[in-house]
Amino acid sequence: MIDNKKVLFSGMQATGTITLGNYLGALKNWVTLSDEYECFYSVVDLHSITVRQDPAELRKRARNLLTLYIAAGLDPKKNCIYYQSHVSGHAELGWILDCFTYMGELNRMTQFKDKSAKHADNINAGLYTYPVLMAADILLFQADVVPVGKDQLQHLEITRDIAERFNNIYGDVFTIPEPYLGKAGAKIMSLQDPTKKMSKSDENANASIFLLDDTDTIIRKFKRAVTDSEACIRYCDEQPGIHNLIDIYSACTSKTPEEIVAEFEGKGYGDFKLAVGETVANTLKPVQDRFYELQSEKAYIDGIIKENAEKANYYATKTLRKVQKKVGFPERIR
Repeated sequence: MIDNKKVLFSGMQATGTITLGNYLGALKNWVTLSDEYECFYSVVDLHSITVRQDPAELRKRARNLLTLYIAAGLDPKKNCIYYQSHVSGHAELGWILDCFTYMGELNRMTQFKDKSAKHADNINAGLYTYPVLMAADILLFQADVVPVGKDQLQHLEITRDIAERFNNIYGDVFTIPEPYLGKAGAKIMSLQDPTKKMSKSDENANASIFLLDDTDTIIRKFKRAVTDSEACIRYCDEQPGIHNLIDIYSACTSKTPEEIVAEFEGKGYGDFKLAVGETVANTLKPVQDRFYELQSEKAYIDGIIKENAEKANYYATKTLRKVQKKVGFPERIR
């Protein structure tokens, strides 16, 4: 708890440009949480280097992501928006927690198996211990709640296991985090394979809508979206492509799937795809406009980076010093 508010932690990787799925599924909903929670939103660039990165490109993408957080509506005065790499406590606590995590637990992590298959030439130790660093991210700020999708639930479970193990040995050091069970964000699927989540790492350029795609690009991608041969607009599992487009349109307009089906009754897929594309473009335009404004305000963004790193370090250090004392490290002489 900070100032009688529960603490919420989340973050996104600084690899690639975030997608419409990231925005509708997470970022858009983060904006409403600062009144209820003390929120820490990290640009998780330490996690990014488990896969080889171009250094200049990583720095650029990290700054763009932090700027997009603000452009999407996150108030940097109400929310702590910071670079993970600017808070050394993440890595320090990660090492300590490595020593309280069992190999068997890490062997069960499905993400390691998935990423190892994709990056067979770079199966590194960081990729293997990734869940422990994620646990450190969460526990460092004594987070009460963490917004997670189904694909991240396994990581929250191991975080809870590690925290409970540590607490059983040393007392109540860590808050045991719970999954955030507020309003669920829309689950947005690939435009080219609606059985998979939309991903910024998809090799098919037409599969994902990126937050900084221009209007023509957005509409072109929706026109090419995979549907089916039924030629009617229904909201059902048998039509995953149309199901996904309805979910996207619903998330942007707040209309129910039933209202959307009624709106496009008797119309073809071409009309529907165009309407979804135009609606998405209109939804993203204010975010894009604000992003480009902020890009030109270098001193303002630099100030936020500095102030929020100091705030994040303050709270991280409180937890880290407590943990270091518990495990027996010598106290620092001030």
